[in-house]
Amino acid sequence: MLFPACQRRGVAVIARVPFDEGSLTGTLTESSTWPEGDWRNIYFRPANLAETLTRVAPLADDAAAMQMSLPELALRFILSHPAVTTTIPGMRRRAHVEVNLRTSDAPPLTAATLQRLRAHRWDRVPDDRP
Repeated sequence: MLFPACQRRGVAVIARVPFDEGSLTGTLTESSTWPEGDWRNIYFRPANLAETLTRVAPLADDAAAMQMSLPELALRFILSHPAVTTTIPGMRRRAHVEVNLRTSDAPPLTAATLQRLRAHRWDRVPDDRP
């Protein structure tokens, strides 16, 4: 509902966190840890991390079948929506910047691919209890 409303009103959409705090980079594992005080220790509590990894694994398989990396697929997915003007991916290394720039210049995903990816959608309800 939000994106169509933005489109009707000519409002730009900046999609933030397209890699879901790292889960869509393919680098998280069950043993992933973060420094003390890092909020990802709450976001990715063991049960939340396990569920996230379980849900990301088939998506990573789809990315590989499409001959794309998981981050490339995530960026191309978010940039495929016509309401999205830009996205803010995290980039810690020059190589990340270069890959993200190439990805943003890639052709749009096909309607069939977008439909296939929508099957992976889920509403995460993190357990943020201390």
